[in-house]
Order: sequence, then structure tokens, then C-alpha cells
Amino acid sequence: MDTLRTTLQPITRSLPAPIRDIGLSLIGPDCYKSLILDIDINNTSCLTLALSKTLGLATVAGSSVVKLPQILKLLSSQSAAGISFLSYALETSSFLTTLAYSARNGFPFSTYGETAMIAVQNVVICLLVLKLQGKTVLTGGFLGALAAAGYALQSEELVDMGMLTKAQMGAGALGVASKVPQILTIWQEGGTGQLSAFAVFNYLIGSMTRIFTTLKEVDDKLILYGYIAGFILNAVLAAQMVCDGPLNTFCLLLEGPSNSISRG
Repeated sequence: MDTLRTTLQPITRSLPAPIRDIGLSLIGPDCYKSLILDIDINNTSCLTLALSKTLGLATVAGSSVVKLPQILKLLSSQSAAGISFLSYALETSSFLTTLAYSARNGFPFSTYGETAMIAVQNVVICLLVLKLQGKTVLTGGFLGALAAAGYALQSEELVDMGMLTKAQMGAGALGVASKVPQILTIWQEGGTGQLSAFAVFNYLIGSMTRIFTTLKEVDDKLILYGYIAGFILNAVLAAQMVCDGPLNTFCLLLEGPSNSISRG
């Protein structure tokens, strides 16, 4: 270990200022000194923090494309089969509240940044689903409602922190509930249709990662319980996606009556 430290320290102690500043902002001066300057890998608290930050940033980066396969699938198939507009609309509404709550509380961006990325992609998916379902007349109202809600939630004059905290309680429940229409749509239609497996499984991994980063960096049970509940329902969606192939009793229950009849 001493040999490794002697080899690396001349590099870590002469890092360019921009890289040094990023490291300091992410893990703080104490952990930066311990892990980067002193290369002390026995400091478990700093190692855990660094892992949390890395996972958080990876989740934010991955979220920028997590729904892209779903968007491309809708565009290429020109079908919204298996996709619940209500599910995406509810989730987007929940994300708007969580974004405002996290930003106004000053939480680290690495713990909630993917929310903004996914929300934008959700809006695109909602608009595509409305178009493919022949409901384009509703798109203007949908966008207007989101814009008005987003503005109000970010304004301290319109929504104070007490109101926002209560809204976040509802948003956590709403985010979890948003998975239910999608699960029911798959069950009723007997298959996952145009639902993207990439998006589903990345969501599952992302929600599991968020449980870890929230436990480490954010002392807020509202956020934590929302991620835990979301992980459970994301696991159900993932199971439905897997069950779109193999035949067994558990899969038949998840996929619904349509597939049970067709497979019987």
C-alpha cells in the first residue's frame, strides 16, 4: 500500500484546478484530503460517501437516455400498445414536486438530478402517446398544466415550504401510484406491448441506487420511503417484462387474463 501511495501521490497532489474543485465539491475537503491527497483507503466513511456520489452521478448520467429507447420504440412502431398515459402523467407530476422540494431544500444535485432528466423524457412520451391515441387536442392542456404547476412549486410566494412539504408527501404516494396504471395496463392487455425493457430495468436499478444514496446523503424519510415503494413496484414491472416470454403460473398472474387465454 505504501508503494502505491508513493506512486500515486505526486499525481493526485498536482491535479488540475478544475478537477480538484470538482472533487472538493463532491466529497468535501476532509474526504478529499483523506482519499485523494493522502490515499487513505481505510477511511470507510469517506469511501462510502465517494461511492454514493459516484453512483448518484452515474444515475443522473444514465437518466439522460433512460427513456430514449421507449421514445424510439413509439416512433418506430407508431403504436402506443401497452403504454399507460396516466402512468407517465402521474409520474411526471410527482417529479415536478420532488424537483422543487429537493432544490429548495438544498439537497445535493447528485441525489435528485435524474428526476429532471426523466421528467423531460416523460413529457415527450406523454405527447407521443396522446398523438398515437388520436388525442392531440389534449396536448396543449397537458403542457399548460405542467408549466403552471412547475412555476407555482418553484415560487416561495405561491407555495411556502410548509405547503411544499405536504405536497411532497403526496408526490411520494403519487410517484408510487403512477406505476399501478402501467401494471394494470399490461395485466389487462396480456403483454408489455411497446413498453421498453431497457427503460424498465434501468428504472429498477436506478430506484435501488437511489435508496443507497438517499440513506447516505439525505436525512429525509419522505424521499427514502418513496424510493423504497417505487423500487417494489418497479420490480413488479420488471417481472412482467421477464414474463412476456416463459410460461409459468406466476407469470400468468402478472400478465393478466388475455395472455392466460391465449396461452391456454
